[in-house]
Amino acid sequence: MIAFDDVSVRYDGAARPTLEAVSFEVPEGELCLVVGPTGSGKSTLLKAMNGLVPHFTGGTMSGLVTVDGRSTRDNRPRDLVDVVGFVGQDPLAGFVTENVEDELAYGMESLSITPGTMRKRVEETLDLLGLAELRQRPLATLSGGQQQRVAIGSVLTTHPRILVLDEPTSALDPQAAEEVLAALQRLVHDLSLTVVVAEHRLERVIQYADQVLLVPGGGAAVVTGAPADMMRMSPVAPPVVELGRLGGWTPLPLSVRDARREAVSMRDTLSGVLPPTHRSVGSGARLAAARHLVVSYGAAAAVRDVSTQVSAGEIVAVMGRNGAGKSSLLKALVGLARASGRLDVGGFDPRVTKASTLIGAVGLVPQNPSDLLYAESVAEECATADRDAAAESGTAARLLAELAPDIPPDRHPTDLSEGQRLILALSVVLAAAPSLVLLDEPTRGLDYGAKRRLMGIVRKLVADGRAVMLATHDVELVAEVATRVLVMAEGEIVADGPTPEVVVASPAFAPQVAKVLAPQPWLTVADVATALAALPADPADPADPAGPAGTP
Repeated sequence: MIAFDDVSVRYDGAARPTLEAVSFEVPEGELCLVVGPTGSGKSTLLKAMNGLVPHFTGGTMSGLVTVDGRSTRDNRPRDLVDVVGFVGQDPLAGFVTENVEDELAYGMESLSITPGTMRKRVEETLDLLGLAELRQRPLATLSGGQQQRVAIGSVLTTHPRILVLDEPTSALDPQAAEEVLAALQRLVHDLSLTVVVAEHRLERVIQYADQVLLVPGGGAAVVTGAPADMMRMSPVAPPVVELGRLGGWTPLPLSVRDARREAVSMRDTLSGVLPPTHRSVGSGARLAAARHLVVSYGAAAAVRDVSTQVSAGEIVAVMGRNGAGKSSLLKALVGLARASGRLDVGGFDPRVTKASTLIGAVGLVPQNPSDLLYAESVAEECATADRDAAAESGTAARLLAELAPDIPPDRHPTDLSEGQRLILALSVVLAAAPSLVLLDEPTRGLDYGAKRRLMGIVRKLVADGRAVMLATHDVELVAEVATRVLVMAEGEIVADGPTPEVVVASPAFAPQVAKVLAPQPWLTVADVATALAALPADPADPADPAGPAGTP
C-alpha cells in the first residue's frame, strides 16, 4: 500500500540529508508505528507519504514514493486526498472552517460527496471520537486535545485508504487517547485501513502496532521489523519495555497485561521493600496563590472557585481530561486569562502587572510554542530572549544546547519539529530565570531522551529554590518528577496530594510500572532498579539484574 524506494530528502542549507536511502513497504491493513528521537526525520518521512515533501516543504527528494500504486512525484497532495489522509502535529494550522461540524464536512465537500452521505459520516465520526457535544463549538475555543480529535475526524470523514498521523495522542488525556487508538484499531481490523503513526508516547500505542519503523536520525539507516524485535534495539522505549529489559524477560512485553504475567517473581522479590523516597515536598516560600479563582470564556466557566498555592521546591502536576481547565489555570497565573478572585504571584497580581515586571516572577511555555517565537533564526530568538530578560548574553543558547544540542542556530523556528520548537520556547522563557515556571504539555513532541533532559532542567530549577507547575497528560513524566498532583474536572480541583497517593489510586493516571507491579506502590523503572540493586544477589532470581538473566 505504501512503498519507499531509495528515498532521500535534503532541505536547502542543511549539512546532511534528513532522510537517506530509505526503502520499506507497509502492506494494506496494517498499523505501522514510526519511532525515533526528536528531530530525526519522522515528520519528513510522514509528509513524503502524501506529497507534502517536497511539493510544499521545499528541499530536494530523490527516489520514489508510491501510495496505492500512485507516485507522489507525479501527484500533488490535493491529487492524493482520496487515498491519503494526513493529520499534522499542529491541528489548528490545518483548520479551514470555524466550528467542529463544518470542519468535519469540509473535506467531503472538496470530494463532491452527496449531502446525505456527508451527514451520515459526520454523525458517525462525532460518535466515534466523542465529539457530539462539541459539534457547534468554535474551533478556537477548544482545548488542544479536542482540536486534535477534530483534526483526526476531519480526515476520517473522507474515508481514505491510508491514514497518516503525526503525534496523534500528544495532547490527549489518557482516556481520550485510548478511545482514539481503539477507534483506529477497529478501522485497521474491520476496514483494512492502513495507518501510519509517528508517536513519542510509545506506552500508548506500541501494543497496537503490526510493525515498527525506526528512524534513528544522524544519517543512520531506517530499519523496520516486528515491534518486540525493534524494541530490543530502539534507543527510545516505553517503561514497560524498560522494565522487561531490567528483568531480562523474553520476549519483551509490549503491554501491561503481558508484563504482569512476567513480573510475578519481580513482585515477590520486591515484597516488603519500600520505594526510595526521592521526592521532597516543597517547604519554601510561597511563590503563587489563588483564592476562589474563576476563569470564564463568555458564559462558559473553565475554572470554577479554585483555591491553591505553590511553594518553592515543588513540582506540581495538573492533570485531568481535555477541557478540564488546566491550561486556563496556568494562563490565569501569568495574566493571560480573564479571571476573578484573588491572585498573588511573586507579590504581584498578574492581571494588572506589566509583563516586563512579571517576567522574573513567572514564565509560561504554552501548548503551542510558536506563540513565543517570532525571529528569523534560532540564534536570533535566543539573543532576543537574553535582551528581553536582561540576562547575560548566551544564556538562552546555553539552555537550548543543554536540552537539544543538535538544533542548528541558523535554522528558522518554523523549520523545526514540534518538539524542537517547544525546547526553544522553554529556553526563551528560562532565560529570565522566573521563580515560578509554568509548562503546558511540556513533553508534546519530545522523545524519551529529550524528556530525561527536560526532567534534569526541572529538577535543577527546584534545587535552585524555584517551583515548576506543569499541565500534562503524560503520566510517566508525572511519575518521574512531580512532588504533588492536582486533578481537575469540570474546572474544579477534585484531588490534591503527594504524587504516589494520587496517581497509584487512579486507573487513568497510574504509570505503567505502577500497573505492572500493583498493589505495590512503585512508580518508575529507576525506582525498581535502585531497589533491586540494593538487595542481596540471588543468581537464581530472574528479577535480579546482576544474575544470569540480567539486562541484555
